[in-house]
Amino acid sequence: MQKTRTFIYGILLGLIGIVLFSSKAVMVKLAYIYHVDALSILLLRMLFSFPFYVVIAFIYRNKDTGVILLKKDYTWIVFFGFIGYYLASYFDFVGLTYIKASLERIILFLYPTIVIMLNRLFLKKRITKIQAGAIALTYLGIIITFWDEVAISGNNTLLGGFFILLSAITYASYLVGSGWLIPKFGIMKFTSYAMIVSCFCVFVHYGISAQESIFGYPWQVYLLGLLIAVFATVIPSYLVSASIKMINSSNFAIIAGVGPISTIILAAIFLNETLTLLQFFGALMVIIGILLISLKKRNN
Repeated sequence: MQKTRTFIYGILLGLIGIVLFSSKAVMVKLAYIYHVDALSILLLRMLFSFPFYVVIAFIYRNKDTGVILLKKDYTWIVFFGFIGYYLASYFDFVGLTYIKASLERIILFLYPTIVIMLNRLFLKKRITKIQAGAIALTYLGIIITFWDEVAISGNNTLLGGFFILLSAITYASYLVGSGWLIPKFGIMKFTSYAMIVSCFCVFVHYGISAQESIFGYPWQVYLLGLLIAVFATVIPSYLVSASIKMINSSNFAIIAGVGPISTIILAAIFLNETLTLLQFFGALMVIIGILLISLKKRNN
């Protein structure tokens, strides 16, 4: 009974986290209406979220997982914070300057296929026939979706799609490499440390390359930055981590299929974005392909 209740709570936490994460692209697109650049809105996201992660890291600093932490463990946190939350976020925000929020989420949803391919490349894990077929289905869906969008919006769609794909690759790399660190640090401490690292990376990036002052934007930009930080970054990052702990990563990957659907709905409501029938068909192929991969993992 307790296990069933925990599993249900894990699913609910995961669903809420996924929907909140999905709202990020919509809010970023809303911020772009006010002519803010990708790096500036990313900076606001990190500035507003930074205090939360510092406080949580301080609260959990002495929480012992029973594992002796080595210097190299902290080095790996710096590395994964750099690629998993800084690079992935930056590529994502840049890509969103060129493509629809709904298309962004569809591409990011490819990360489980990238995880499988990275595991094959670096860990020599075998790719089954079902997984290979599912991967082929997802990428065929992407091609169908973007072929239609390029015809509508032009070649900038390809550039935006390329940056979002880079975001998916860097995030998948983070997932492949960081899984063994979470048990060592604990969910709260690991997430906080990784996010603090990513915040510093964004601060340095902005300090080196910013062309404009962060001050002087309309108040709506700062409000959206705060909302992105709290409701699309801090809260879902812990909800997703807690969900994975409660129902395991394979089960979480299955319910993650809600992500693209919720983004499409939110983008339609707040951005008046629409997908053509062909794009819906391509998106459906991607979702089905990822679910096939997730179900295969669960069975294993």
